[in-house]
Amino acid sequence: MSPHLKSLFLLDPEVIFLNHGSFGACPKPVFETYQLWQRKLENQPVAFLGRDFFEFDRQARQALGAFLNSAADDLVFVPNTTHGVNIIARSLALGPGDEILTSDHEYGACDHAWELICKKSGSTYTRQPVPLPTHSSEELVEQIWQAVTPRTKVIYLSHITSPTALHLPVEILCARARQAGILTLVDGAHAPGQIALDLQAVGADFYTGNCHKWMLSPKGAGFLYARPEVQHLIEPLIVSWGYHVPPHMATGSHFLDILQWTGTRDPAAAFSVAAAIQFMQAHDWQTIQQTCHDLLGTAIQRICDLVGMPPPYPLDSQLFHQMGIAPLPPGVDATLLKTRLYEEYRIEVQLTEWNDRIFVRISVQAYNTQSDLDALCNALEALLPQVEGQG
Repeated sequence: MSPHLKSLFLLDPEVIFLNHGSFGACPKPVFETYQLWQRKLENQPVAFLGRDFFEFDRQARQALGAFLNSAADDLVFVPNTTHGVNIIARSLALGPGDEILTSDHEYGACDHAWELICKKSGSTYTRQPVPLPTHSSEELVEQIWQAVTPRTKVIYLSHITSPTALHLPVEILCARARQAGILTLVDGAHAPGQIALDLQAVGADFYTGNCHKWMLSPKGAGFLYARPEVQHLIEPLIVSWGYHVPPHMATGSHFLDILQWTGTRDPAAAFSVAAAIQFMQAHDWQTIQQTCHDLLGTAIQRICDLVGMPPPYPLDSQLFHQMGIAPLPPGVDATLLKTRLYEEYRIEVQLTEWNDRIFVRISVQAYNTQSDLDALCNALEALLPQVEGQG
């Protein structure tokens, strides 16, 4: 990647930042737009929130809808994907005997949300094992679908998983589920901006994603999508004016009315999403995504060679994209390794523990270069012998 792109981000130049997947990173021009929205809000809060908010929000949803191939009125902004998952999990009428099917690769916070719902409703949260290494999308489909039973009411899956960065074939699974009368919710925390996302092609009943990760918007911008046919199932997580909407706030959509306004908040991050989309379009983001993928694949192979373990997915596949994992030896003290990587080498990278195994989860974004990945591989070569057997 060019030094020019790195200069467009606000990241500390003294840190080798290979952890975009955790919280994202916002480019300078997008952050400046964000600050302009905040200043506009503070300049006249009553006009902004009391009179202009709904038009600003409509324009922002239109820009996002064009990017995701969705009608604007089928989208609502939420703070993050976890918030979106909670809205759907708490809305659905679940009872004893009902099953929610998921994988064992899901994000812990959302697992907790489903566990709470199941405890209250008497339903069951079924984590279907999907072992690694994996070899194809077809293999993944069959591994997950074999856990479907007559009691399966909801299939909840990540588009790209958080602990393992695995791209799940949600399009195929959503189509099968629709034919079987099963509702689907896709957690797209890591998908928008990392892959080309077409919500109509995915075909999920509900899809929630982050804009502040791979889409490069400021923190606090996420979205929830619902097919028009299932919007009546949704109940608000926060009950506010939209529950009995005043005439001046009515949108004509109950879905928007109950979710769009949940009390006073700063919507600047959501209103900056259009600027983030424009930034990606101006910098040929499809080429950047492929370059990042190639750099990452080479780094994963190098780490696998170092530790003598196979990669978790074929490195010439689309089972991973700009974020991927490489295995680390059993017994590694992950906390110590992460600390030493940062304190001694100034490398910010995520170490994940999944199914009693330890991985380094590497994110490669436009600001990263080959030298960043070389630094990580060289640091691991030096440190791993010192931290093995200490976990």
